[in-house]
Amino acid sequence: MSIPELTRVSELFSYRNGELYAEDVPVRQIAAQVGTPFYVYSSAAFSERYRRFAAAFGAERPLICYAVKANSNLAVVRLFATLGAGADVVSEGELRRALTAGVPPERIVFSGIGKTAQEMTAALTAGIHQINVESVPELHQLSAIANGLGRIAPVVLRVNPDVDALTHAKIATGKKENKFGIDFDEAAAVYRLAKTLPGLAPVGFAVHIGSQLVDLEPYRHAFSRLAELVRAVRDTGLAVDRIDLGGGLGIRYRGECAPKIEDYAQLARSIFGGLDVSLAFEPGRILTASAGLLVTRVIYVKQAKTRRFVIVDAAMNDLIRPALYDAWHDIMTVDKPPLTVEFKPADVVGPVCETGDTFAVDRALPSLAPGDLIAFTAAGAYGAVMSSTYNSRLLVPEVLVAGARSAVIRARPSYEALLALDQIPAWLDQGAVAQPHRRGVA
Repeated sequence: MSIPELTRVSELFSYRNGELYAEDVPVRQIAAQVGTPFYVYSSAAFSERYRRFAAAFGAERPLICYAVKANSNLAVVRLFATLGAGADVVSEGELRRALTAGVPPERIVFSGIGKTAQEMTAALTAGIHQINVESVPELHQLSAIANGLGRIAPVVLRVNPDVDALTHAKIATGKKENKFGIDFDEAAAVYRLAKTLPGLAPVGFAVHIGSQLVDLEPYRHAFSRLAELVRAVRDTGLAVDRIDLGGGLGIRYRGECAPKIEDYAQLARSIFGGLDVSLAFEPGRILTASAGLLVTRVIYVKQAKTRRFVIVDAAMNDLIRPALYDAWHDIMTVDKPPLTVEFKPADVVGPVCETGDTFAVDRALPSLAPGDLIAFTAAGAYGAVMSSTYNSRLLVPEVLVAGARSAVIRARPSYEALLALDQIPAWLDQGAVAQPHRRGVA
């Protein structure tokens, strides 16, 4: 994302009369209604990002499958579906979410390296657009299931091009040592194998080299290798009709100069424009990250000898990216700081009993007090969707705003609902619990 793009999106989270708004809704008002912490998303930001992505390709009109793993809330998936998006899913649960949200099955792509027989059956029964296969054993499994169901599975082979995406090691997926995809040198032979197996219709190739890419050169390298493969396979007399180019476009979290969507589209067009193939893309983060905030309340400010700790009610279970990836999220105060205020270093930490429950270290922040509200920006992707109930903490609410309207799109569950997920076996009922031994008592 370029700096002008960031500015346009950030206007949807802006200060008015000294307080932070999400579109036309005061963030403080949402906090009063649902409590903290919570996620808030901008419908306008989601829509702007999708429309810009689609417009960048113009007449090509590729299949744009929103990567549900970025933010799987049904309301978010529905919003993208109303804009014309398909869905990229990686589990039966995500498939069910996409269908429930109204995504037509013919616009759904099923990715992932570990699809179970049950998931393959669900995908084939739903009649989705294609299944992206990542190994020979998976190919044989899919053949057996499709043949047993009397169906033909449209298969796209995901290729591992052995390209360094120049991103965080934990989200790089295109190197030969990564678990993803079929080795490039074996891809043509596996495609020929797919053609011979019952129940399969090999229709193309896919590539996805990683997430949060801020340089187009790895894409250029991977796309060029894929185009060479298409030509080589066609030279053997086999048809290749579809190319799935995955996703991974990065955004600005901390000073990155991410590529423009238009430049990315032009790169894909320059490489595949003459190949007479239909293109598919699987954007996720680029559509959702900048559209969300995680809002949290200060519990305490602890001034140690050498550090200031701002302890908030959000924790690593609510937003795990800083703990998992050392990720940076900008921090906004809900009350706009005066121009004359002095900013001093502070560590922003949560209440979970791990040192890793840290959102920011030595971050320049104004004076804060218990009860103050702050917001972590660019939290619309890989935020709520990666949350957990670690420490028996409740999942936080998600709120969607559209102009002056707001709606809770996932409510905070009760402790009773959380505890009801567990079951105590009959042989551990209360009457069977051993009483503690007390010293000196007969």
